Amino acid sequence: MEIARSAAALFMRNGLRATRAEDIARAAGIAPRTFYRYFASKEEALGPLFAAGAQKWAEAVRDAPADLPVPEALRHAVVQTLTPGIGVRRESLEWVRSLLRLAEGSPALLRVWGEACQLGERTLAGVLGARAQVDSAGQAERVVADSAGQAEVAAVAVSPELRFSAAVASAAVRVAVEAWAAGDAASDGPDSPAELALRHLGALRDFPWSAA
Repeated sequence: MEIARSAAALFMRNGLRATRAEDIARAAGIAPRTFYRYFASKEEALGPLFAAGAQKWAEAVRDAPADLPVPEALRHAVVQTLTPGIGVRRESLEWVRSLLRLAEGSPALLRVWGEACQLGERTLAGVLGARAQVDSAGQAERVVADSAGQAEVAAVAVSPELRFSAAVASAAVRVAVEAWAAGDAASDGPDSPAELALRHLGALRDFPWSAA
């Protein structure tokens, strides 16, 4: 993650074009050959940072109270991950805004963002499947947060319906974040990413989540 943070700082300070992979390696305290052992390009260095945000959203859905239905679990996760002072720092959201604006002018960086979102969507599909499994006591199964837990999520049978539900929910949040990043609204208030995402999810009130 240190490499990703170094890349983000350099991209925002110097611009994408003026930043070289060697500059990122130097800032992260590693050799260029070590950088290329993990990343094929300077844009790919942001992958872990983007992926961390997408995974955090899926994990917040997983960690929502077990008795919440899916729509409420999704709303709970939005509040927990996109509200400044609760699950994210205001400065971090401004970093996201700056990086997404850079991505709009870079097909390579936009691809990295898209791949991170897709990875988070796959994780969310497993989370939704795990929440749908009900034990004999009538409580939704929880999935632990460590690497073993991730394997457990992956082991949940993911039906086409689950994948579609995860794609719909993820798009509601992704588009909210992208729309906010493209504008000048504050990170809290009526046009914040959290409020936009909640409005998008509200528009899905008739979506058949229970069919997943």
